[in-house]
Amino acid sequence: MSLSYAIVVTDTYLQVFIHLKAILMQPLAKWIGFCWLMLACISAHAVSQVSISADRIEHPQFDAQQVKLALTLNKSPILQIKTQVKAKADKDWAQLNVNCQVSTKIQTGRWDCTQGQFKTSRIDIPFDLQISRLYTQGVPDVIAGIHFKNAKYGDEAGLHAIEQFTGDLNINAKQQGEAWLWQTTVDWQKGEVFWQPFYVAEGGHKFTAKGRYENDLLSFDTTRLTMAKVGELALEGQLRTSDLKLINLKANLPSLNLATAYPLLFKPLLEKTAFNNAEMEGKVSLKVDIQDSEVKTFDLLLNDVNVADNNQKFAFYKLNAHIPWSYDTPQNVSLNYESGELLDMPLGNTAVKAEVNRYAVTTPNIRLPILDGALNLSDVSAARVGGQWVWHLRAEIEPISMAELSTSLKLPRMEGLASAAIPLVTYNNGKVTTDGNIQLKLFNGVTTISQLTLQDPLGNTPKLNADIIMRNLDLGDLTRTFSFGAIEGKLDADIANLQLQNWKPVNFDAAIKSSPGKYPKKISQRAVENISALGGAGAAAAVQRSVLRFFEEFNYEKIGLNCKLRNDICYMSGVESTAQGYVIVKGRGIPAITVMGYNQTVGWADLIGRLKRVTDSNSKPIIK
Repeated sequence: MSLSYAIVVTDTYLQVFIHLKAILMQPLAKWIGFCWLMLACISAHAVSQVSISADRIEHPQFDAQQVKLALTLNKSPILQIKTQVKAKADKDWAQLNVNCQVSTKIQTGRWDCTQGQFKTSRIDIPFDLQISRLYTQGVPDVIAGIHFKNAKYGDEAGLHAIEQFTGDLNINAKQQGEAWLWQTTVDWQKGEVFWQPFYVAEGGHKFTAKGRYENDLLSFDTTRLTMAKVGELALEGQLRTSDLKLINLKANLPSLNLATAYPLLFKPLLEKTAFNNAEMEGKVSLKVDIQDSEVKTFDLLLNDVNVADNNQKFAFYKLNAHIPWSYDTPQNVSLNYESGELLDMPLGNTAVKAEVNRYAVTTPNIRLPILDGALNLSDVSAARVGGQWVWHLRAEIEPISMAELSTSLKLPRMEGLASAAIPLVTYNNGKVTTDGNIQLKLFNGVTTISQLTLQDPLGNTPKLNADIIMRNLDLGDLTRTFSFGAIEGKLDADIANLQLQNWKPVNFDAAIKSSPGKYPKKISQRAVENISALGGAGAAAAVQRSVLRFFEEFNYEKIGLNCKLRNDICYMSGVESTAQGYVIVKGRGIPAITVMGYNQTVGWADLIGRLKRVTDSNSKPIIK
């Protein structure tokens, strides 16, 4: 270190100018001691002001340059500090200014520093600093507090920002042998903080902690984080500071308010999940035990929790659960809810019991009431494999009233009962597949679904693929349900290569036709009109006009309509082809009627619009 100073005498006071040309690797406490040693040495000369400047100061943790210290000596000495500082890893220098009213008792006196400011191009932190004590009997024993006033911060990437932050930071640290005993309090009074992905718009939060630091091991014995309107988290454990490894941790969250905690803490983490647009309320409690950075046990309790997806994909009301987990010991899980919805399907009161064995969940049977029926799940098993959930189950639908189900799903009223047998269903890597065919009983017929795969079922863009075969559906039940006009008979349908994206069809090969066999085949004039309307402006019914005037229903031999959907275009055909188009309804006997279709390509949206108009109003056919 090179040091030079000069004493200048003026009319009213003495000034001492000290210039430190280079200061290398000196502990900060030594420089404070040096300043007061200089003060003691020059006080005998009645010096009234001391100015110290340094070109550069280097320290293991930080660097400083253009250092200027001015000490005014009176009954209450004032120390002014102006310098540029930066941490070793930083590129930019920060301007640091502060004025301190200091005590002549350096170790035990109080320092009051006001009008402090730490500022860079992206940081502006006004602050007040109070140091109540530095030493006790020569041993470091620091009591200090910082008050931040409307502090601002923003990183270059825009992932972290602080606006108008006001709060207090209090620190106590005492050396005890090779260890440090410490405690701290952070009182966040107001201000906005965005710390990707979290955003907190209001203050009122508090953090308190105390512990011990020795030999690279940070112990925190009593740590509490209190978030306004959310809850309180208590922690204790040990952290190795060299590699930030969590040696152990015990956490207790006795009562968390989900209504405020979900949008603040959980929703930002669930952006790409089915819970990214939900509302939650109720109470949650949680205990966690971590050893060597691995979770060993946790115990989760849900108390009267309501979860509702704003996209109306699912909802659960009055959800209560006890979900314990242990890495070493199997645990029993219980869950129940009073009511709910899944893809617009109402769910009744349900209770579930299962066993959790490390990363696997099993239960022999789950019964989910649905209106007057139920969905029975059996052989239920789920496991966490390679960071992904894999599960399988079998299912059976007990008969459900179609009238109640269609009303609940806001569909046209249907009659009869619906039941189903569902083979082994497997979920792996976001994809649902079936090992076998699903059979449904609807409209007094049988529907078989095969080759079913479903990706991301509760996500933003679910995708479904399947082949569907329908046999012997009652046309009377179908047409009454959809207000299509009466048709008596039976119907078969084959829908191959069905592809849905976000539950909307993008591809299929559909063939609808009369079932084989002998049975009454009648069609009403209203149904004729509506079928004719599906064929477009050129559709016509070929029958004698005089006959049409006297009969409200007609005989037919067969009905058929085909559609191949590609790129939002439906390529249409019927039971027979003609030079002008295709036959949709082929008449037979007396009275008989034939309905023709002429538009062989129709936009899918246009066809759906025609179907809607058919069921909503009376479309008039062209008769010839």
